Amino acid sequence: MRCLLVLLMVAGCSAQQPAARVESPCRERAFEGSAFVVCDPGAGRMMLFAAGKNEKPFRRFAELPVDPDRVAFAMNAGMFDEEGRPIGLAVTHKGPVRPLNLRDGPGNFHLKPNGVFIVPFGGGGMIVPSDSIPVFRAAPQLQTQSGPMLVIDGKLHPKIAPDGDSRYVRNAVGVRDGKALFVISLDVVSLGKLARFFRDELKTPDALYLDGSVSSLWDPANGRMDDFTELGPMIVAFKAGASAPGRGGPATP
Repeated sequence: MRCLLVLLMVAGCSAQQPAARVESPCRERAFEGSAFVVCDPGAGRMMLFAAGKNEKPFRRFAELPVDPDRVAFAMNAGMFDEEGRPIGLAVTHKGPVRPLNLRDGPGNFHLKPNGVFIVPFGGGGMIVPSDSIPVFRAAPQLQTQSGPMLVIDGKLHPKIAPDGDSRYVRNAVGVRDGKALFVISLDVVSLGKLARFFRDELKTPDALYLDGSVSSLWDPANGRMDDFTELGPMIVAFKAGASAPGRGGPATP
């Protein structure tokens, strides 16, 4: 009888133990008096969601056709028009959505050199100037064009002021040793400070600005899903185990 009572007590304690907390791939880092969140996709698959001419754009994270339990994080990923369609090159798992845009014009996107974030066929990441996209033997998993480049071969973009008057919450992506790091500021910052954060703090030789003022993050593990404005292209990074081929579900093309 005593043994039975002990077993019941142990079972009761086990049942009351809280579930293990899912660790977020996003971490806060401080730099020059400002706070940033750095998200590392690790070995998880990344997918770009961007609408073509005859497709209805997804405008918010909650609209994406993905299983939330499989999402590591998501972030807006490139500039867009009033309808939410990309204004630069966009290639998703379905194929090309919009061609390369090398036109001149106003605004950050056209501050040359701008660039393209690419996830090659085998994974990882790379950032190249828009006029220098290499030829691939196998089609990349995704490509998204934005601008300006913040860091180019270890050097800051020559046309970006060190600490200009324009201040926004901003987001960008950098690549180091073939691995992508996504960043969103928690404070309003200048383009110059964001660029230095990538070069000096994250040590990424190449970095690409994604957007400002609309910059948004979905970080499920920390209960964050920004929903204050409509978005355009979005990149979703899936959990490494959940994104393995053959797992099924809407997240796997």
